Amino acid sequence: MKISLRLFGCALGFAALAVTGALAQSPASFSFQLVTTFDYPGTGNQTRPQKINDLGDIAGIFVDTSAASRGFIRFSNGNFSPPIVDPNDTNHFTEGRGINNSRLVCGDYLDSGGAFEGFFFSHPTFTNYVVPNSTTTIVLGVNNVGDFSGSNIPTGGIQEAFLNIGGTVTEFAVTNATATLAYQLNATNQSCGYYIDSSGVTHGYWRDSDGTIHAPIDPAGSTGTILFGNNDRNLIVGRYSDSAGATHGILFVPPHRFLVYDFPGATFTSLNGINRRNTICGRYTDPSTGIDHGIIVQVVRTAAGGVMLPLAPPSAPAQPVPQRAVETAPAY
Repeated sequence: MKISLRLFGCALGFAALAVTGALAQSPASFSFQLVTTFDYPGTGNQTRPQKINDLGDIAGIFVDTSAASRGFIRFSNGNFSPPIVDPNDTNHFTEGRGINNSRLVCGDYLDSGGAFEGFFFSHPTFTNYVVPNSTTTIVLGVNNVGDFSGSNIPTGGIQEAFLNIGGTVTEFAVTNATATLAYQLNATNQSCGYYIDSSGVTHGYWRDSDGTIHAPIDPAGSTGTILFGNNDRNLIVGRYSDSAGATHGILFVPPHRFLVYDFPGATFTSLNGINRRNTICGRYTDPSTGIDHGIIVQVVRTAAGGVMLPLAPPSAPAQPVPQRAVETAPAY
């Protein structure tokens, strides 16, 4: 399936390009600047941003006090869309996962049988999508030419990642993973995501445009890593947990360097999407209320660089796992 769309141009400043180029050389001289926090309107809503386009529009999920999940767009001017609910959602569960410069939103919902199906939303039209011969399809990211990524379970198989590029579906999995999920692909079809090993531990990976998979991608000290989004320079954002139980936002600069971001006072921070301007969307959990709030942060030059971690050393080779179909709900 190929989603047709109008490509929306976006001018980039020289300063943003300079930061992007220099990051690849010396991430220690860069840090994060908090731009703003935000919440989907309504008392008690959990706000969980997912991706940000080059214009600053954000797609995400909010969960209301009845535990219903709904998609949303936060426009670059700070206004919000009405709740995004797939017409076939009979389980009060629709999630906005990705957005491109044409404001094409992708995501997932639960159908009447309780299985995940993908959708695309371009106001006011919904288009549902299922990978052929699959029992589960989750669409997690979409780029500016309408190619997209996600995760599916082939009939009788294990959960794997997929890319739909020019209407051609490519399915792949990290070796010996029990589930593999592709969260985003950029303009050159580099993709990123996470997988689950035979011990149930999550690890990040990224896949080059030639199909080479780089895995595991874990910062030193990680007990579980998830990568959510990459931009056109393949700077990748996500989060990792440590042995003390805290979760930290990360910016991964391939091949082996991480910058760490913690929202002040929070023990849970997640960075979920990054655009060409190196503007990042994510969330933190207020430890006093347990409520998730959206954040926007910017990668900036600093005299003293932010906290940096190296890539964790490789562990023993993964052991083969039984081939069985188990549905893994995607992280957010």
